[in-house]
Amino acid sequence: MKIQLLGATGSIGLQTLDVVRKDPSRFFVVTMTCYKNIDKLCELIEEFHPKYISVNEEKDALKLIEKYPNIEVGFGTQGLMKAAVYDLEAMVVNAVVGSAGLAPTVEAIKHGLNVALANKETLVIGGEIIKPLLLKHGAKLFPLDSEHSAIFQCLKGEEYKDVHKLIITASGGSFRDYSRAELKNVGVKEALNHPNWTMGSKITIDSATMMNKGFEIIEAHYLFDVPYEQIEPLLHKESIVHSMVEFKDTSVIAHLGLPDMRIPIAYALYYPIRAPFKGESLNLAKIKTLHFEEVDFDRYPLVRLAIEVGMKKGLMPATLNAANEAAVSLFLEGKIGFLKIEELIFECLEHFPQEKDITLDKILNRDKMVKEYLFDRYN
Repeated sequence: MKIQLLGATGSIGLQTLDVVRKDPSRFFVVTMTCYKNIDKLCELIEEFHPKYISVNEEKDALKLIEKYPNIEVGFGTQGLMKAAVYDLEAMVVNAVVGSAGLAPTVEAIKHGLNVALANKETLVIGGEIIKPLLLKHGAKLFPLDSEHSAIFQCLKGEEYKDVHKLIITASGGSFRDYSRAELKNVGVKEALNHPNWTMGSKITIDSATMMNKGFEIIEAHYLFDVPYEQIEPLLHKESIVHSMVEFKDTSVIAHLGLPDMRIPIAYALYYPIRAPFKGESLNLAKIKTLHFEEVDFDRYPLVRLAIEVGMKKGLMPATLNAANEAAVSLFLEGKIGFLKIEELIFECLEHFPQEKDITLDKILNRDKMVKEYLFDRYN
């Protein structure tokens, strides 16, 4: 299988390459992109020998052209788009962080390419336009998030009409044992200390605010055609049960496994077969106890907000996501406090008007406007 890997140097990208590395006769990485981790990209080029690479900045692209004269090099948005459709027989793995991942997903689908999707924003801000494109061009999305991969696997062989409820589990993030009052003075280092998963900084902060769980509910709505009223978040500190599906007869099918993103990645890349994976086996006798509790929407207001925004559709999800991306970035830079993330998101949703008739250009323009609105204030 040929793979076009967008976001090769990030957490999901590197774990994808770990899966590829274990089966070199099956996989060939055709393209790679990265944002700015050029040193790591060079390591990967030396190992995987892609035909095309793309980076964010032109100056980095020029250095790579000089260093690798036999490899085609691109940069910026156009470079990322080309990396998604360079080979029309390849699967696209979209591990780009943020709204930048939407346009290459759209481009890949328009060319009839299947996409293994880790980029949440594709469906959060673009679900309304993605769904018709999938039908029109006969392309498929394979979820890479552990929660959505779990649901995908639980639904295998089942009729979607028999689904009563999707249950998406949540670790609760770095501050799951903190009260609202205790969150006032938390810092970046504490926020990045996730108890269960090793992830990139942005998604780790989203886990701490639980915005990621709100985004995952929106994703699940589009991936599985289930109404929001039938999608429920559930706190589960151990991250052993990745998600569950309850059916109309009240039976529940759950997907369990130790926290390891290579498992859902491998499932998507090898689908429809289930390939051997030399990870650690789940030993429930050793774990002994699993804990579950309802999500307190007063403690985690962004989860409820995301559901409400998802239901409104239009440009509101794009506003929500852009405000979150900007606010998280400002927090990571030490320019705002942790609770200010929520405050800025609510502010942006009040400030920017709704628009129901959306296009890719309108989504990306709203994304740009919201980010400029916040960044101009603090920079």
